[in-house]
Amino acid sequence: MTNNWSDFEVEVTVEDYFNMLRFELSGHKYNKTEHRRALIEQLNNRTNGSIELKHQNISAVLIEMGIPYIDGYKPRFNYQRSLLPLAITDYLEKNPEIQLLFEKDSVFIPAVPKVEDFLAALEQPPAPIDRKESSIAEPKIIYNPGGVNYLEREARNQLLGDAGEQFVINFERARLIRAGRDSLADQIEQISVTIGPSAGYDIRSFEDNGAERFIEAKTTKYGKNTPFFVTPNELRFSQKNSSRYYLYRIFKFRDTPRLFAVQGNLEERCILEPSEYMARTA
Repeated sequence: MTNNWSDFEVEVTVEDYFNMLRFELSGHKYNKTEHRRALIEQLNNRTNGSIELKHQNISAVLIEMGIPYIDGYKPRFNYQRSLLPLAITDYLEKNPEIQLLFEKDSVFIPAVPKVEDFLAALEQPPAPIDRKESSIAEPKIIYNPGGVNYLEREARNQLLGDAGEQFVINFERARLIRAGRDSLADQIEQISVTIGPSAGYDIRSFEDNGAERFIEAKTTKYGKNTPFFVTPNELRFSQKNSSRYYLYRIFKFRDTPRLFAVQGNLEERCILEPSEYMARTA
């Protein structure tokens, strides 16, 4: 049986992960296999699979901190809270300049990628997280020592949101035109512009039979598992209009945009966690 990871092994693995993340956020190419081969020389007989899992655990911690993660390492939440978060926090405190990279990337608006076939961008939603493997049993909130939730900052970027909505409108037009409903495609409306946030959704589209489809678009430059943020108004609208409500999650918007759709009441289809509180003095 493999021994538990030592402090040194976790430290060098965290450092290697952040080296790759720097390359990714800076737009530079790197080779994960080469990184793993160099890293394995410093570890205690670790397998490729165990290293992959540790990188996935690091992704999970970064998501909880509100920090971008490496898209190729799908987050896995079955990590030791007594060791890994401390190593990541220690790295961030010793390398404060990396916060500038996170800051720059969180507000970066890429040019709207060119897409030849919008319908080909659709894929299945991510599989639900198995809560048995999650660290929820130890409900300790993890904070970025830089004090900023960059994932939330990106989510609040109106220009990125507008670009994502245009992508969804183009997708919906392609979907209806393929169904032979060109007249309906011409009636798609960007509600976020014509009415505003009070409407509770972003885009009014249609089913093939002419029934209305209410769409909320959430856009990120990061990976499929990046969390998104929902307002109370959006949640209420999804509850009242569940049969006609769709969440469209647009991801990898930096260069190869993809999307998945979730239909129905967000409270039933998503894991909702409070992210802020209203406070007053007693």
